[in-house]
Amino acid sequence: MTEAPELLPLEMRRNGLDPAEELAGARDGQGVLRVPTLFGMPAYLVCRYDDVRQVLSDSARFSLARTPLFGLTSGGDVSEAELTAMRAGNLLGFDPPEHTRLRRMLIPVFTERRMRHLEARTVEIIEAALDDLERAGQPADLMAHFALPVPMLVICELLGVPYADREDFKNRSARLLDMSLPMEERSAARREDREYMAGLVARAYTEPGDDMLGMLAREYGDDLRPDELTGIAGLLLQAGHETTSNMLGLGTLALLRHPDQLALVRDDPARVEPAVEELLRWLSIAHSLPPRTTTTEVEIAGTVIPEGSFVILSIPAANRDRTLVGDPDVLDITREPGGHIAFGHGVHHCLGAPLARMAMRIAFPALLRRFPALAPADPYEDVEFRASSLVFGLSALRVTW
Repeated sequence: MTEAPELLPLEMRRNGLDPAEELAGARDGQGVLRVPTLFGMPAYLVCRYDDVRQVLSDSARFSLARTPLFGLTSGGDVSEAELTAMRAGNLLGFDPPEHTRLRRMLIPVFTERRMRHLEARTVEIIEAALDDLERAGQPADLMAHFALPVPMLVICELLGVPYADREDFKNRSARLLDMSLPMEERSAARREDREYMAGLVARAYTEPGDDMLGMLAREYGDDLRPDELTGIAGLLLQAGHETTSNMLGLGTLALLRHPDQLALVRDDPARVEPAVEELLRWLSIAHSLPPRTTTTEVEIAGTVIPEGSFVILSIPAANRDRTLVGDPDVLDITREPGGHIAFGHGVHHCLGAPLARMAMRIAFPALLRRFPALAPADPYEDVEFRASSLVFGLSALRVTW
């Protein structure tokens, strides 16, 4: 069904659609554990909802800027100049005030007005993907024909990525986030991706269009360096594509396993937005948020964490905490949406959340109405999960209708 959980670090372990029992046990027990990481150094894993929010609210004591770019510095083949270029524009590599400067420029990109402008194109993209799924014939892979292409095409529309380049981008994205691949292969994919983004940005500065890159180049060209805009574009493409794609795949699987709730999403428009929020909470596809480094000695849940320590935040454990919702392990799209942290919290709350929500709000009911008899083609026990990816997801989801 999925990779052997004992081979993965604790924060990445799953039991099908649920967090691993030992992760829930860590949350309900000690709350903070000292654990090994994929990259060799130890870290403190924070599992409780209130504690995770506390860390996310305190960039002074829990710094992103002081944390190495995990996954990029291993292997000794990355120069200081490359590291500087990789960090430029990456909002997940800065604390205020530098983070504030970059985020201020990006806020206008995700206003309600701009999302409404993109919504009509999103509907067209989703309908075209549904046509493609139907043409594929039964059984068809929902991931390949629907869940993967829809978010990629929506974000490529936002950034002005030429259609001919989009398949290559999808392949690079998968290589970048697959932690089972050798470091050299992921490093090569990252370099290729950055070179491609740099080309798009150079064009935006010389011939700015109506897309996001063109808007930022026009309005902030004197304040935003090309390498920073390259980093921003790369972050939005990678983070937005993989997360929404896997939410569509896993969310569909979750609804198929809860047919009464699937019917509500299909038939009652008022249930769609609460369903999206509940699926975000219940699935929590980001195993963890980027590690922080403590700038002073701190205490969380009775555990003293020394200055200079790495801190990892478990999103699946926190979003299944009883202090957030009652019966947290139960998927219930009729509950009032709570304050889940699937998109983070505080100054680093995901900027692209409105875009992801908009795509899911349109995609789920459109899929279920086009194929009212949608069903999995394989037993649940045979579904292959991608737990080794930094974003939890499915390798494939074969469906019939």
